[in-house]
Amino acid sequence: MDIQRILILVGLAATAYLLILAWNEDYGGKTSVPVTLGDVPYDAAGELAESELPRVMLPDPQSQIPQLENKDGLDVPELALTQPDVQQVTQTRLGRYIEVRTDILEMTIDLKGGDIVTANLLAYPQSIDSELPFILIDPRNSYAAQSGLIGPDGIDSGPARAQYQSDLDVYELVDDSLVVVLRSDSLPSGVEIEKRFTFRRSDYLVDVSYHVDNRSLEPWQGAVYAQIKRDGNEPLMSDDVGIGMQSYTGGAVFRSDTPYHKLSFGDIEDERYQSEETGGYMAMVQHYFLSAWIPDQSTRAVYYGRQLSDSVYLFGFTLPLWQVLAGEESEQTVSFYVGPKDQYRLQEIAEGLDLTVDYGFLWWLAQPLYFVLYSIHSVVQNWGVAIILLTVTVKLVLYPLSAAGFRSMAKLKKLQPEMARLKERYGDDRQKFTEEMMALYRKEGADPIRGCFPLLLQMPVFLALFWTLMESVELRQAPFVGWIHDLSAIDPYFVLPILMGISMYITTALQPEPPDPMQAKVFKIMPVVFTLFFLWFPAGLVLYWVVNNVLSILQQWYVNRQIEREA
Repeated sequence: MDIQRILILVGLAATAYLLILAWNEDYGGKTSVPVTLGDVPYDAAGELAESELPRVMLPDPQSQIPQLENKDGLDVPELALTQPDVQQVTQTRLGRYIEVRTDILEMTIDLKGGDIVTANLLAYPQSIDSELPFILIDPRNSYAAQSGLIGPDGIDSGPARAQYQSDLDVYELVDDSLVVVLRSDSLPSGVEIEKRFTFRRSDYLVDVSYHVDNRSLEPWQGAVYAQIKRDGNEPLMSDDVGIGMQSYTGGAVFRSDTPYHKLSFGDIEDERYQSEETGGYMAMVQHYFLSAWIPDQSTRAVYYGRQLSDSVYLFGFTLPLWQVLAGEESEQTVSFYVGPKDQYRLQEIAEGLDLTVDYGFLWWLAQPLYFVLYSIHSVVQNWGVAIILLTVTVKLVLYPLSAAGFRSMAKLKKLQPEMARLKERYGDDRQKFTEEMMALYRKEGADPIRGCFPLLLQMPVFLALFWTLMESVELRQAPFVGWIHDLSAIDPYFVLPILMGISMYITTALQPEPPDPMQAKVFKIMPVVFTLFFLWFPAGLVLYWVVNNVLSILQQWYVNRQIEREA
């Protein structure tokens, strides 16, 4: 039995199997559809299509945090009221939406409820050939970032939403920050409530504050809620990466035992989700981008996820009951992130939020690889060159461990004539042939298992780098050289996959040929199979494999020369 060949084949098969499992679990085929704001489905009255809105019961006296009530039909949480409902506002106003533009964001805010109903990322074009911005919060997916005040005096209690007024229809960032103030016109006498959005230059984090000025004779009570509403379909705007791959789309929530807990649409179809945590976040994740509501990290919050209808889902949290005494004013703030998966920025915002850059089970290896890749890029300013230098670095680090494997491979190749004589001598006596072959290995100090070591070392690195390149938004539309304008997409002319196939063929030629004819045929056809396989891989990943193969060829050639000189 040729242990070396079997281990190599098993290792390669395991690598392919793990990748296929990952694709089946996390990927689906959706391509980017260039759209403009004119494609947003407004109805004849100028309103976005609305769904009904979740309820919340009165706060537990112990925690003073609203507890979710399992009632259908509402998509705004509501406390069971102990005093009369706030007057419902039913009029539809003209000029219902306002626009906010910063240097990197373009948002539409609905004056009914103060919800964010569209968000465009100006720094991220829809495609290389388009100047239109990527639409992350997309009404075509029933996507909206909602927030409000619920509870005994909450202006969002009940099926109606608060109605706000704004001084301007369009706001634009001029200085380093911009505050958009919305004033509620649906209030009891003596109470003034403002909803304030604070934008900062070059920042995707928006602060959403509620300022309550209670000039009445009674205490005001309410609770802040924040949630993301979205249907369960794949994003209408996504990137066609490789074979149409698109990573996990769904909810994610912080839990003290699991800082990044996926909360898929299917999960909350089967059972409503609820947990109580200090700090944390509730996010909606898709390939390269996410939106997330983040409470004050010292505040206790109830997180929830539920299905609103057959295709619309809610992911959010409610904060503790908030009381403003008569004659006083107070403010509470939550934050909303809407932008790319920049793991170092997300790490600053909330614990576990950076883990939405999902590297899978090899995250412990992928994160250091990304750090090295990011550090190299900060110097060379080209992600393709950074991948090449990262590959060189990894090979140099692993060389002391893999050198013995290369020497064993060289010795095995040198023993090929002896192996052929043994095969001829013992013919079909497989057992005797195996015994003599192992005796020859021991005599010459050749170890077939060691010969597999270089390849086995590459497999976890390859898988970890696969997820690193797939999840790193920095590689989206990142050019390399010449014809490669996007390292996250396939090579349009398949030059890199062909080079990979050639380099793999040379690599196999430097290795000893299996004595078994069937194994030898499989070994020879592997470069062709892998070339076809890699045709649909992102160019950045194929670039890594090409460079890795070239370095392996040079290392094996160098070791072979050493063995020849020693002989």
